[in-house]
Amino acid sequence: MAYLTLKNINKIYPNGFHAVHNFNLEIEKGEFVVFVGPSGCGKSTTLRMIAGLEDISSGEFILDGKRANEMGPREREIAMVFQSYALYPQMTVYDNIAFGLTLQGVDEDVIEERVKNTARILGLTDYLDRLPRALSGGQRQRVAIGRAIIRKVGIFLMDEPLSNLDAKLRVQMRTEIAKLHDRLGATIIYVTHDQTEAMTLGTRIVVMKEGVVQQVDTPQNLYNEPGNLFVAGFIGSPQMNFMDAVVEEKGSSVILNVGGQEFTLPENKAKVLKEKGYIGKTVVAGIRPENVDDDPESLAKYPNATFEAKINVYELLGAEVFLYFDFAGTPMTARVQPGTPARTGSTVKFAIEIDKMHIFDKDTELAICH
Repeated sequence: MAYLTLKNINKIYPNGFHAVHNFNLEIEKGEFVVFVGPSGCGKSTTLRMIAGLEDISSGEFILDGKRANEMGPREREIAMVFQSYALYPQMTVYDNIAFGLTLQGVDEDVIEERVKNTARILGLTDYLDRLPRALSGGQRQRVAIGRAIIRKVGIFLMDEPLSNLDAKLRVQMRTEIAKLHDRLGATIIYVTHDQTEAMTLGTRIVVMKEGVVQQVDTPQNLYNEPGNLFVAGFIGSPQMNFMDAVVEEKGSSVILNVGGQEFTLPENKAKVLKEKGYIGKTVVAGIRPENVDDDPESLAKYPNATFEAKINVYELLGAEVFLYFDFAGTPMTARVQPGTPARTGSTVKFAIEIDKMHIFDKDTELAICH
């Protein structure tokens, strides 16, 4: 049996708002699971139900083999790290970290040993006598994490813990949280709206939209095999390019007709589309920016999947270049090498790596093939 199980969990507020719909998930001990999705998708509400801070409207929450719906937050032995740090401003770093143990009446010598060990792990040893106002944002967040991990509970819940930090600090803290997970071997459930955080931290990711789970998978599978249009567009930066395309049969080939431009599909994708009856139908074709290239090798490799477009914006980011243009009336992005001769206003010939094309049903928005 899984360490933590959520079965058909629903959250309906007194005003009738249905925040979470039939949420199902099993989490094993030691996993790092990330809930990701846009604001208002129900991820923080689900986390608060796991913590015992929100009642579960219906469904069953099982924690380590026991029904936990009616358990209070303390009984669940779960530690939570909030977005706002929630530190006591009048207490030193030492006292903030020690607070939970002090409340439990733990012996002072034990508290001191555990606080110093926790501070060492988090790089806070030199700050134990300081008040929170004398710390940077990243240091305050480390104190909040220290207050959670000192309790040695089985599950850590983190609700957007890095969203108040600047970009550089977020990258640093992501690394520290990943190292902490490896060191503690604890189960972490982490909420974020930032898909980069989700992809770099999670062993598994739960993608949510409007209270409904869209897909649960590893970061690599979510990226390579998104289950629907929403997941495909949400995971990945810049996001996947989407184009309406008509599936046509031409001799022995199956092509995608995008605004009059024809792309010949590889055999495996052609077979799936034929077998599922998509010939003559409009589908949504998706291609990631890194699979749209102006490199001569790509143009030679994919001669049946090329097109020309005028560059609207050239964006140099050091190790890579983003090219923004319109194709068949749709805005698109290509991620290419910095040596590209393309510049704003120039007309460029691109190749689509057609074997990496994702195809979705236009009506259901579900993936047909990858």
